[in-house]
Amino acid sequence: MKTTLLITVLLTFALVKAQNKNSTKNTLPHIEAPIKYKHSIGSSFFMLGNLLEDSPNYYLLTYGNRLTKKDRIFIEFNTWKYSEPLGTYGNSKEFYPGYVRALGIGFGYQRFIWKGAFTTVQATPFVKQYYNSDNDQIQKGFQLYLQLAAGYRLEFFNKRWYLEPALALKYWPIDTNYPTDFSAIENGAPKHIFEPSLNFGFNF
Repeated sequence: MKTTLLITVLLTFALVKAQNKNSTKNTLPHIEAPIKYKHSIGSSFFMLGNLLEDSPNYYLLTYGNRLTKKDRIFIEFNTWKYSEPLGTYGNSKEFYPGYVRALGIGFGYQRFIWKGAFTTVQATPFVKQYYNSDNDQIQKGFQLYLQLAAGYRLEFFNKRWYLEPALALKYWPIDTNYPTDFSAIENGAPKHIFEPSLNFGFNF
């Protein structure tokens, strides 16, 4: 009887100890490996279009901060000029009697879904400066420019450099104060466009 009791106590003690060990193991928080590079500076290969004779004077500079391995926020300075409606950009039948210079600072969030695959949402408020055919500024307007993109990040050289081909839906629900002759050409043009992008950057 004493032997059976002793064996029962020992088995119970062993089982309790094993259960506690497994329970502790299962409840330990998951610890992610530290992020190698939290910061990044980037731009767009589309700036090569500035070498063309009809240069868009397009410039993009982005600073990003990697919050987690899946989450990144960024801020970017963006400027370009254009002389046709954005909704038909590259295929417009009519052009403005001048051009628009847009300057904006945008804010965005990037979510990595699987490996390098990502989605991005971004909002950029632009100040628009309207110029006539004599290159004189005639008035200003405002535009709220929204983007939803999907793409893939490729990383090189020990993940120091990256390349991001993507496709973006761009939409501007607010677009104000067109000069009358600009507005006549803009009238009826779409307020959205699908465009590819090819950004690059340096992680540090």
